[in-house]
Amino acid sequence: MDVQLILALLAGIAVIIAVVLLTRLDAFVALILASLTTGLIAGQDPVGLVGSITNGFGSTMGTIGIVIGLGVMIGKFLEVSGAADALAHAFLRAFGSGREAWAMGAVGNLVSIPVFCDSGYVIMNPLARSIARVKRGGYVTLALALGCGMTLTHHLVPPTPGPLAATGILGADLGLVIVTGAIFTLLLLPVVVLYAKWIGPKLEDKILPEVREAVYGVLGHEPKRRDGRIVTYDPDEYFGGAPQGSKPHSVGAFRGSLPLIVPLILILANTVASAIDKAQQGNPALGQPGQPDYVASAWAKPFIFLGNPVVALLIGLVIAVYFIMPRWAPKKKFASWFSESASSAGLILLITGAGGSFGQVLRDSGVGDEVASAIAGTALPAFLVPFLIATLVRIAQGSGTVAIITAASVTAPIMGQTGLAPLVAVIACTAGSMVFSYFNDSYFWVVTRFTGLEGTDALRGWSGITTAAWAGSIPLLLILSLIV
Repeated sequence: MDVQLILALLAGIAVIIAVVLLTRLDAFVALILASLTTGLIAGQDPVGLVGSITNGFGSTMGTIGIVIGLGVMIGKFLEVSGAADALAHAFLRAFGSGREAWAMGAVGNLVSIPVFCDSGYVIMNPLARSIARVKRGGYVTLALALGCGMTLTHHLVPPTPGPLAATGILGADLGLVIVTGAIFTLLLLPVVVLYAKWIGPKLEDKILPEVREAVYGVLGHEPKRRDGRIVTYDPDEYFGGAPQGSKPHSVGAFRGSLPLIVPLILILANTVASAIDKAQQGNPALGQPGQPDYVASAWAKPFIFLGNPVVALLIGLVIAVYFIMPRWAPKKKFASWFSESASSAGLILLITGAGGSFGQVLRDSGVGDEVASAIAGTALPAFLVPFLIATLVRIAQGSGTVAIITAASVTAPIMGQTGLAPLVAVIACTAGSMVFSYFNDSYFWVVTRFTGLEGTDALRGWSGITTAAWAGSIPLLLILSLIV
């Protein structure tokens, strides 16, 4: 074992953690500094090291940058149009009375696919409060189920930035990642809901007084309703009111789901068509390392073109702008929403690109090969490597996205030697990043402040439920690694 190369990797990860925790710099700068530190300690030529960083950044952005930007834009229009609220109510009706915790977990699952957890929770929390007010209890259970339902898809299902970035860095098939992440989410949802139903009643009397009053209300304070339905978000009020003579803006669940469903169908059609086409050509491994390049047949090309993530999400964005937004919304509003989306995506794009730089340095410096050799000499299952790296980075610095990207960057150079399938590696990175959300995670504060929990009660509720989801993913990962 080359101790110098192993120390180079450990030093790089330590730099990421130290810079994020102890300085005013952010994760983007931390990953670039980690790339420099790792390369220099590993003995890489300084000029070549800078080339590795820029090449890794550029290749990663070329693979995934446009997709992340489009995904964030779709999420913004689902938010401001009221589509997210309509989908939430559709889930509540589908689950029925007495199953509100399951409905809130499912609502969180769906809304968090295109919308960031923090803003998605702020949008949907009034719905949990309204249900608790009508039922006169159970708010903590509903709030935790909603919050962790969002955590599942935010960490496991593209087009959220973390799993999308890992898919690009590790070279996995996006359609398979979406399907597998969705299956993991469905299997882990019972873990989340059952934990919420177990811990919720124990914490209900721990809610802060001011939050309790806001949730359960005072005399004469009832949730706002429209057409007999609790309204948590009113687009007409948000837009400043519809023009005189115009109908109030309303988005049904089906129409509101189209910006999500259409791109997902197109991406999955791409995956299925290319798999069938490769099988018909006699080599399902076409396009993989060591295999001939894949040239699509004439019948498969339309599916592969439309199902390319860039094209599919662009179609989803057009649907969001022209089919779920009010026609009378001013053009200046649209410009501001696109600007806000670009602002939200900007730092994510930089962090993702920097993760690609880190991975390229690990490859070019020989650190990746050395780590693979070290792992091959242990009895540790290969899927646990990215899982545990993501776990350690998440606990250390709090950001799930940074944990996913770091784990993917470290894992990418060693997949060939360990035999780890790209799909398994991506899901392992994303699942490992869900562990023990606590004080260094901004989403921890969003959920606990809205829920009205603090101190050990916040840890028992929120940190506990995220760790339960993390633990529940381990046997699922083991099964996946045996199948793929």
